[in-house]
Amino acid sequence: MATEVSLAPVSTDNRKLSGSLGVGGIVFMVVAAAAPLTVIGGAAPLGILIGDGAGYPLNFVISAVILLLFSVGLAAMSRAVPKPGAFFTYIGYGLGRPMGVGGAWLALLTYTTVQLAVYGYLGFSINLTLTTLGAPDLPWWLYSLAMIAVVGILGYRDVHLSAKVLGVFLIAEVGVTLALSGSIMFRGGAEGLSLVPFTIPAWSSGSPGIGLMMAFAGFIGFESTAIFRDEAKDPDKTIPRATYAAVIVIGLLYSFASWALVMAWGPSKVLDVAAADPGGMLMATANAYLGVVGATVMQGLLLTSLFACVLSFHNVLTRYQHAMGNVGLLPAKLGVVHGSHGSPAFSSLVQTATAAAILVILAVLGLDPVMQVFTWFSGITTIAIVVLMALTSVAVVAHFAKINIPGTAWSTRIAPGISTLGLIAVAGVIVAYFPDLVGGGWGLAGSLLATVPLFIGIGVVQGLRLRKSKPEVYANVIDSIS
Repeated sequence: MATEVSLAPVSTDNRKLSGSLGVGGIVFMVVAAAAPLTVIGGAAPLGILIGDGAGYPLNFVISAVILLLFSVGLAAMSRAVPKPGAFFTYIGYGLGRPMGVGGAWLALLTYTTVQLAVYGYLGFSINLTLTTLGAPDLPWWLYSLAMIAVVGILGYRDVHLSAKVLGVFLIAEVGVTLALSGSIMFRGGAEGLSLVPFTIPAWSSGSPGIGLMMAFAGFIGFESTAIFRDEAKDPDKTIPRATYAAVIVIGLLYSFASWALVMAWGPSKVLDVAAADPGGMLMATANAYLGVVGATVMQGLLLTSLFACVLSFHNVLTRYQHAMGNVGLLPAKLGVVHGSHGSPAFSSLVQTATAAAILVILAVLGLDPVMQVFTWFSGITTIAIVVLMALTSVAVVAHFAKINIPGTAWSTRIAPGISTLGLIAVAGVIVAYFPDLVGGGWGLAGSLLATVPLFIGIGVVQGLRLRKSKPEVYANVIDSIS
């Protein structure tokens, strides 16, 4: 017999986030986190080169289908469990409090590593852009620290300010991506338009495992819709709609833009172009189809895309810390809400300081911002988020099996069950190809992969210790999040 779970809020007003974000505002947040232009300009050329060549665009379709199935269960859970803790809350309800705490720590690992990865790439990209314009060559980490400061200021303020900033950047970013893709389509590409990139022979011609891994990583951020529940206008409707919209928008945009990128050079030649200069492939395409001015605009928007990405992940991470602070998993002060801005301001300050401190350590160690900081940390992020989503899908099935809601088999059992199998398959592919992603062989790959079970273990141990030493805190780990 399942234990009855109370959903009554117990937190005080100064610990509860509030707001009136609609579907559009939340979608702006999460699509900005996915950084479309960064994915098309950075990940797509590499996916074509070391993945499956002209068949790479099909990976975005496969990823979107898996994540839409995952979203069905996520949406059902967001209505049944009206809490903003998102993944760790859902895992706690379905698989028990200790595993829920493990999920919370895994979420912290996920969003911390993705931020560090993008901060490294952003600092490098800013320096590269400025030096080409005649500015002095400065250490990449100086620019990264400057961006951490700007993100920290915006994250400290009202979430609507971040949403507006992200909205402006995202509209420009998507606009220039569609302009380039449209120009390619209008001119018929290099070898005529075709659906070759969406065929199985093209997809399986190279290394589809690496292609799928890189495409899946491009969706990271869409799942964070539920973390904004307390700041949503009508959570029961807004959160599910925003989740579906985010997956569909990201999937369509990536599929179309990557298809256009292949068409720009032709299925028979795109691999050679990617091999010649994967980092400059997008700019070369923009030069060919939009001219020098268009390419220059795109270069600038690539930087704002990276900035929008870290700003969005900052907001997600501070809200995870806020939720964990409110239930005693992290210091209680992290759960305090700013009196004027209504934001998790102290959590934002702590997150800003943490990111800056880790970045300084990475700089002192002399790590390369792209080949090491970006590659290593984005690799950890990808496997961590897939494991986190797989645990969440299992938790959805387990939770609804316990409460036995009739007539919802598709959303509570079938869809999350299928998505679990798909996510496990993706996780297996990522592990198998992880050494190729990060370089350095299985020694380095194993060390980086070990952080995932390590953080889950930290959380599970914390949950078990709380159950024994602080039963009153343990009892509220899931129930008091509101």
